[in-house]
Amino acid sequence: MRFGETPIDEAAGAILAHSRRADGVNFSKGRILSDEDIARLKQAGVSTVVAARLGSDDVHEDEAAATVAKALAGEGIDVTAPFTGRCNHFAREAGLAVLDQERIDALNELDESVTVATLPPFARVEPRQMVATVKIIPYGAPKAAVARAVDVAKAANRPMISVAPFHAMRAGLVQTKLPGTRDKVLDKAVGTTTKRLTSLGSTLNGERRVAHDAKAIAGALAELKAEGCDLFLIAGASAIVDRNDVVPAGIEAAGGNVIHFGMPVDPGNLLLTAELDGKPVLGLPGCAKSPKYNGFDMVLERLAARLPVGRAEIVRMGSGGLLAEIPSRPQPRDETDSEDTGPQQAPRVAVLVLAAGRSTRMGGPNKLLAEAEGAPLVVHAVKAALASQAVEVVVVLGHMADDVRAAVERAVQPRSRVRFVTNPDFAQGLSTSVRTGIGALPTTVDAAVVQLGDMPGVGAPLLNRLIAAFSPVEGRAICVPTVGGKRGNPVLWARRFFPEMAKLSGDSGAKHLIGEHADLVCEVEMTGEAAITDIDTPEALAAWRARSTA
Repeated sequence: MRFGETPIDEAAGAILAHSRRADGVNFSKGRILSDEDIARLKQAGVSTVVAARLGSDDVHEDEAAATVAKALAGEGIDVTAPFTGRCNHFAREAGLAVLDQERIDALNELDESVTVATLPPFARVEPRQMVATVKIIPYGAPKAAVARAVDVAKAANRPMISVAPFHAMRAGLVQTKLPGTRDKVLDKAVGTTTKRLTSLGSTLNGERRVAHDAKAIAGALAELKAEGCDLFLIAGASAIVDRNDVVPAGIEAAGGNVIHFGMPVDPGNLLLTAELDGKPVLGLPGCAKSPKYNGFDMVLERLAARLPVGRAEIVRMGSGGLLAEIPSRPQPRDETDSEDTGPQQAPRVAVLVLAAGRSTRMGGPNKLLAEAEGAPLVVHAVKAALASQAVEVVVVLGHMADDVRAAVERAVQPRSRVRFVTNPDFAQGLSTSVRTGIGALPTTVDAAVVQLGDMPGVGAPLLNRLIAAFSPVEGRAICVPTVGGKRGNPVLWARRFFPEMAKLSGDSGAKHLIGEHADLVCEVEMTGEAAITDIDTPEALAAWRARSTA
């Protein structure tokens, strides 16, 4: 890759290294300079630019990031579209991050241009939480480095990054009592244990309170086993201090086997693991009565994720096992909190498909119901939205609402995530449909893509690229697709603009907000002309049909 000062007459096709915002020019770094861009820069008096030009042995940063990210990803991982050389891995479900630390280190040693950063191994993740990110440092990476990274990812015939989802468990709890043991303390332990299990999607199926005696413990285990429990928890009134103590003796009296006693985790040292008819049994340390994170949680999480928790796994918990010195454990971000204080979440982006217009320029028929490539225009738009990484799709109806809705419902799955809302004021212009759509979105949505129903070339990859570009923390709150420097549609809007969009009027939509918030606009260059091609006239429809069948 060549990098440095480049004469403006030689810069066409090069990648702009630094943003330029002056003299009527507003170009972001990473922009591939077109002939039109060069003309505008020369008109502004620019004679040289700092730019990068990829060689034949280089891969563009986005292509490199996508290639490596795909090779790394295993079960339970969703990979975002690449943007600025970055691809993120997000958890599909709640579970534990399963990472191959050795191969991650090996990949990061290959070449300084290719990097991957992850959560710690076995970190607990929530749905849509970021697990890892692949970042290509310069604007391109050597093909050889990308190929070696893929080889490392596939070397062991198992994924480097995956999420083991939590599975429901039916737990039984045995609590022992000594003279003076208060029921209030035992009741509190039931509540704490129930909350722990519930957070993992599991339940407390039954509880027994018995004397602190091996025979009594064995009897309680037998009863819980008969009730269908598949996990047994024993909280002794006195801490376990030896493999031959009362709790392990009770497990063996019930026909179980002790696997390991003690763990290099504090708090949680006195945890005991065992099995009864192939089902896990845990002798709990005293800290299990506390809601604070401890060694019991570490083992319980792995059991819920159906990961091994034998002696070998427990003795390796010592690295990072000094939990007493951790003041707090990060919790997932409150969905109603605008501050990014917790683990980074995949943005919750909705797509608003505007399908309420009267098609006045078509000369009569509703253009959204006109067929192209075997389906009405509106169906192309809805299917693209459903295939994207959007969390929900809202179709705004108006003119011929029943017919448009019927066309969509015939084409998509009955249980798809499409919602329909009707704009009673559709005759007053596009802004009324935007207002109706924005008003229908839940408070959990972080952003919305306003997609026109008459742009059949817009597919899921284009929508995903807009979603990947969205990052309010980095100043990318309005994401606009461009083709050869020309802005198009659809446009992604951060939630912060919803109040202003709810006050729109007329037939121009929210375009003026782009100019008013230029510092928050991110231009996302697209290939092809889908982002600048809409169908407004019979001639435009005929031309699009001709191109699509060529």
